[in-house]
Amino acid sequence: QVNLVESGGGLVQAGGSLRLSCAASGRTLGMYAMGWFRQAPGKERDLVAAISKSGGDSYHADPVKGRFTISRDNVKNTVYLQMNSLRPEDTAVYYCAARLSVFGSSRAVVTAKDEYSDWGQGTQVTVSS
Repeated sequence: QVNLVESGGGLVQAGGSLRLSCAASGRTLGMYAMGWFRQAPGKERDLVAAISKSGGDSYHADPVKGRFTISRDNVKNTVYLQMNSLRPEDTAVYYCAARLSVFGSSRAVVTAKDEYSDWGQGTQVTVSS
């Protein structure tokens, strides 16, 4: 099991930027496909972005495409979510998640929420209008 801790959330005005970090411990992050999810009050937890083990392949959900960028540094055991041009509708708790993939392709991107086995506690992002 890998331990995940998110940071970097906060309050920002519309149009601003934030960079979320997800620090992993307990296991080598390079064995995991990673994802960022978000959950607004009263709504489902949805995938925002996902990245392969190697970091060479990624997926971004349509609502954030062109504004958010997922990346990873396997040496630092950290995954990032750079969020630009933030909107009030981006307000949510953001979670990072990990899926162990020791023998899987280094290019595989996991988009199904149910395939992720390890989750962080989340970090609040609030965008004011």
